[in-house]
Amino acid sequence: MCRHLAYLGPPRTLHELLYAAPHSLHVQSWAPRAQCHGTVNADGFGVGWYPGSAAPEQVEETEPGREGPPEPLRYRRAMPMWGDASFADAAHAITSGCVVAAVRDATIGFGSEESGAQPFRADTLLFSHNGAVKDDSALVDAFAAPPPEGVLDARAPVDSAPLFAHTVRTWRGSGDLPGALAAVVRQARERSEGRYNLLASDGRSLAATAAGDTLYTLDEPGGGVFVASEPFDDTTGWREVPEGSLVVATRDGTRIHPIG
Repeated sequence: MCRHLAYLGPPRTLHELLYAAPHSLHVQSWAPRAQCHGTVNADGFGVGWYPGSAAPEQVEETEPGREGPPEPLRYRRAMPMWGDASFADAAHAITSGCVVAAVRDATIGFGSEESGAQPFRADTLLFSHNGAVKDDSALVDAFAAPPPEGVLDARAPVDSAPLFAHTVRTWRGSGDLPGALAAVVRQARERSEGRYNLLASDGRSLAATAAGDTLYTLDEPGGGVFVASEPFDDTTGWREVPEGSLVVATRDGTRIHPIG
């Protein structure tokens, strides 16, 4: 129902990451090539990024007096990405080594207000859900209450919100982002059919699940890695992630495991 993308590596401008490629996320907002559910992503968009001159996973090495990555900044709108020319201009001036972005095709029955645009945010976490839940009320009953402390996005009126709430709780309790995403997918599937492609970053790494929709990875020679719903160009380095898999990307490389 959406397209999302994450990047980890040497700092780049948001314009380079989201607009410059021939089939960028910007283009995917009106002309996705691999989207199986829906045809256009015009119900909003969002971008989250970690500020600073260094890639977030390098902060401890480059800035010894600072503990961990900063909390991410975010821009969201309840309009098509192609309609926001001002952000396209501003994206030339914003640089980051870790970014999560999404364009939205709203699940039937849910509105297109800004609060539903992802990525969602909590502490140093950015989170996106590409998919749809068949029985949203079952996930609300299981995961929504009580909402995680200080996390307004967990109250958003969308089917992704209970998944985000449970991810935040699990991640805060364990500190294991890939493990949290895998656990949320397994537990959600026990309660409702659905497509549960989750994508998240804690500012040091990326984690994603292929659970009902397409997912690809690209490891670049210069050390950058992309995780995306579909390739943004036709280079040969893209790898399709098998269904039922968990992707973990760090500065040491990309690994793929079964969700379990």
